[in-house]
Amino acid sequence: MKNYLYISTSGDGWTNLGTDEWFLEHVAADEMVLHFYINQRAVIIGRNQNPWAECALAAMERDGVQLVRRITGGGAVYHDRGNLNFSFIAGSQRYDQERQLGLILEAVRALGVPCAFTGRNDLTADGRKFSGNAFCKRRYVQQHHGTLLVDADLEKLSEYLRVDPRKLVSKGTKSVRSRVCNLRQFRSDLTTDMLLGAIVEAYARQYGDYAALKSADLPWAEIEPYVRKHASWAWRLGETPRFDLEIENRFPWGGVQILLTLRQTRVEEARVYSDALDTELPGEIRERLLGCRFGSEPMAEALERSPNAQAREVATYIRDQGL
Repeated sequence: MKNYLYISTSGDGWTNLGTDEWFLEHVAADEMVLHFYINQRAVIIGRNQNPWAECALAAMERDGVQLVRRITGGGAVYHDRGNLNFSFIAGSQRYDQERQLGLILEAVRALGVPCAFTGRNDLTADGRKFSGNAFCKRRYVQQHHGTLLVDADLEKLSEYLRVDPRKLVSKGTKSVRSRVCNLRQFRSDLTTDMLLGAIVEAYARQYGDYAALKSADLPWAEIEPYVRKHASWAWRLGETPRFDLEIENRFPWGGVQILLTLRQTRVEEARVYSDALDTELPGEIRERLLGCRFGSEPMAEALERSPNAQAREVATYIRDQGL
């Protein structure tokens, strides 16, 4: 069993997320990589989110803020130099989500900040979120990555993200700014380097010896296609959706937006966006609806045949709409 540590100095969101994906496809079943990176100003959206709805794209372009789409599910987040990002990539013999989350909590507590794991994927301090986590699996390798707000510009977070007000209501909060926090609010001298060092120490305690990888050790000729993918227009934005009807709702596990194109009373195309952690859900909904006769009852019946419990919840909502 081998443990690795890689601390990126790139600062480029497309490079860092491309490298993260390369690790996911090249780690052995008995290996683990802990990857750290800090991005320059960027908005990171989930794999199945609609950037036109989630982001203030004009403001981002004006201010030189990168749009980055990750391969995992979940919602949009803002990154800057005050945000430390971590990624555990481990083979099936090594991956342990509870242990990994515990390692992060151990490191934060060692710095004097009381914290806890709450909700779907959040780490909180004093009831406010300082870290969101997301997950992915390919073949025998799994990934768990997340953000850690140390001293991020939370005003910019509000400026570049468009948060569905229903999401705020469900959490009983009034704004993005009020429900997140920087860890530096709990320890005024805290830096990203201090937090990174504490997590690395916890990693060594829990997993033993590790090999520290340097940029020169990585096969950049192999990684470059992943970086190009993450930088591409097709991956980040794609084409502006064209549709005849929108169905949208927020469920306890996340929001779903379905854009339907109809032809002769049937669903000719369906674009499905979601911030749910289940990255397979949008594809499952789309597959069930394509070719289906338009109307609440036939579309609900199609989704009710899905083995996915969340897709069946969407079916119940569509039936109630009386389309």
